[in-house]
Amino acid sequence: MKNSILLFAFCFLGFGSIAMAQNSTATTSHKVVIQLNSADTAAWGGVIGNIKNLSKIWPEHLQIEVVVHGRALDFLVASKSHLVNDVEQLSKKGVVFNACENTMGKYGITKQMLIPSVFTVPSGVGEVILKQEQGWSYLRAGY
Repeated sequence: MKNSILLFAFCFLGFGSIAMAQNSTATTSHKVVIQLNSADTAAWGGVIGNIKNLSKIWPEHLQIEVVVHGRALDFLVASKSHLVNDVEQLSKKGVVFNACENTMGKYGITKQMLIPSVFTVPSGVGEVILKQEQGWSYLRAGY
């Protein structure tokens, strides 16, 4: 009898701990900054795939910012990107896509040339550093 009561108590405490852990994960806010600076269009598609996969496992309490600079900037140029629809759809769901103004100046790209939902930041690497200093998780896209 004592063994049955102890077993019940351990099971109850164990299930309670599991439920608390699941509840904690459900309300945890996940903040991810993704750095993309590759001209490789496979890396661009990888970013879209990573965002969609993260959104599946954390459909709520998820913030994602993609910072694009260097040779990857064409990813956000409307006339050069094959992923315009994906960027627009993810932007509507709250994903922030930022283009580096330093890179824009280097390549003669204006704000009007970008996909309409894209924002700009003065420095792509500076933005990544700021996000990391604020506790965001870092994900590097490409190689």
